[in-house]
Amino acid sequence: MEQTANLCAQVPVSLLARIREEQEKAGMPRGEYITQILTTYYETQSRKGDKTMEFTKTLAFQIPEELFNRIKDHLDRERQRTGRKLSQKDFVIGLIERELEAAGQREDGEAAPQENDSGDGSSEQE
Repeated sequence: MEQTANLCAQVPVSLLARIREEQEKAGMPRGEYITQILTTYYETQSRKGDKTMEFTKTLAFQIPEELFNRIKDHLDRERQRTGRKLSQKDFVIGLIERELEAAGQREDGEAAPQENDSGDGSSEQE
């Protein structure tokens, strides 16, 4: 596990109350919760830097409760394993990006080896 250091800062009382409330909902120790917030913030900022002019669209769908619970359990195990929270959004976007990349590679692989054409418009499978 990465070495840690103490972070102390004065914040408005109203913000501290909100942090405590959300931390309790998340069921996480305060240090872990603040680490998650800061990590998420900086990851979001770095993505914005890469895609400053990119527009976003909403993709919404319903899934069976059993699948939803499996996803939440997986994300919780990943948080425990890595010490970092992976949001449902980032998880699903990662799955979509990986699948689209794999599909693109399959398409590239299928497009290249079409040299079986004899040049007269007929193919070997006819």
